[in-house]
Amino acid sequence: MVMTVLIAPKALADHRARDFKMLIDGKWEAGGTQPLERVAPSHGVVVSRYPTGMKADAERAIAAARKAFDHGPWPRMTASERSAILLKAADLIAARSEELAYLDAIEAGKPISQVRGEIAGSVDIWRYAAGLARDLHGESYNTLGDGTLGVVLREAIGVVSIITPWNFPFLIVGQKLPFALAAGCTTVVKPSELTSGSTLLLGEILQEAGLPDGAVNIVTGTGPEVGAIMTTHPHVDMVSFTGSTGVGKLTMTNAAQTLKKVSLELGGKNPQIVFPDADIDAFIDAAVFGAYFNAGECCNAGSRLILHKSIASDVVKRVAELAKDVKVGDPLDPSTQVGAIITPQHLEKINTYVTGATNNGAQVAHGGEALDFGMGQFMAPTILEAVTPDMAVAREEVFGPVLSVLTFETTAEAIQIGNSIDYGLSAGVWSRDFDTCLTIGRKIRAGTVWMNTFMDGASELPFGGYKQSGLGRELGRHAVEDYTETKTLNMHIGARTNWWMPKKGTPA
Repeated sequence: MVMTVLIAPKALADHRARDFKMLIDGKWEAGGTQPLERVAPSHGVVVSRYPTGMKADAERAIAAARKAFDHGPWPRMTASERSAILLKAADLIAARSEELAYLDAIEAGKPISQVRGEIAGSVDIWRYAAGLARDLHGESYNTLGDGTLGVVLREAIGVVSIITPWNFPFLIVGQKLPFALAAGCTTVVKPSELTSGSTLLLGEILQEAGLPDGAVNIVTGTGPEVGAIMTTHPHVDMVSFTGSTGVGKLTMTNAAQTLKKVSLELGGKNPQIVFPDADIDAFIDAAVFGAYFNAGECCNAGSRLILHKSIASDVVKRVAELAKDVKVGDPLDPSTQVGAIITPQHLEKINTYVTGATNNGAQVAHGGEALDFGMGQFMAPTILEAVTPDMAVAREEVFGPVLSVLTFETTAEAIQIGNSIDYGLSAGVWSRDFDTCLTIGRKIRAGTVWMNTFMDGASELPFGGYKQSGLGRELGRHAVEDYTETKTLNMHIGARTNWWMPKKGTPA
């Protein structure tokens, strides 16, 4: 029996489905085919309609971005001018934060209180990127001898294709787009066909902020129809993609046809390693948060608890007790902590992982089943114990509110289990002994390791993964540089010595 706090969704009696258009070269277009309809995963009614972009639409958007980069004003503005527009965009995002939060909550099934925090975080990222725009610079070398001066320029890479997922629709576009714009790039953005609304609204905001036509183009549609051409077109110089590892591999293969630069933020199967001397009270809260934040539909989810055997039984009981208090249900209720699962198909996939684990000997310590509210699709916060490292639920990204519990006896064994999978996005370690924390932190192969906390972040800290969790880093002081190329200017000073062919008339 599921024991948790349920908040049944209220009918959307006053909601009217919103019709959106896509943005190409400064113009809003409805598209000529049947629109994509988004059914709210929490309420089961159509809440948004987007244009079904086609290959030709993506090609026109790429052409607009190419023209804007080669001939338009955006790359030729001063850094301070670009920065001012990005700052104005941040202010406008803040002013329309409730509208943006509602769109993400209703389209993605995310708790409204959580999305409000994400929008506030996005505002900070846009402001941070605006500051980095003015800090971007090259290098000079006056140490190469009297006859040489070297200058290294840092130039915008060109046209960037940005492809974003459904789980954090507004936050993730904010981890890419402002940095590309700060560098002077022009862009084509494809949001997920499930959650395009807030990104299209961002297009309106950028126009109001003063962004020139063609600098940002937003095309809605599917990956095979729109995303594919964005990763293969010869006029695109770079692809920045966030999504599943499988699609990330396909993106990399496509981009290889023209040797584009690729930035990939992909999946994760992130461990929290807990030692007996840890502050268990603090950890229990972090374990529940790490597993069930965003309904576990999060690449950074702390979906693996790796517990020392001496404390495992007690810790699992305490995590299960706290999980009973997690509020699941209506995303529009400010008290909700876990909202809806993105699609019925994804809910079925999550249930398949749970069933597969229990069939192979895992035990359900809490949850373990879908919740029936009479509308939408929801999954109970779930804890599986007696999980072994070879089980699929311990190795593969479930992308749902499912926590797998494994155990260890030695530090070496904890590190081995933590590193035994294909992913390396993030990890957590819990111990009052800082030597233990540093040992784990240095030996776990992950892009972020939290010590005595989990899933904290800041615009200043780089984010990205090892192994099959991706390539490159987002955020941090070097984020703008990722959207640039370096160019060396090697300048000769004074008379040039003939070092290859002697002057005519000179004896050999």
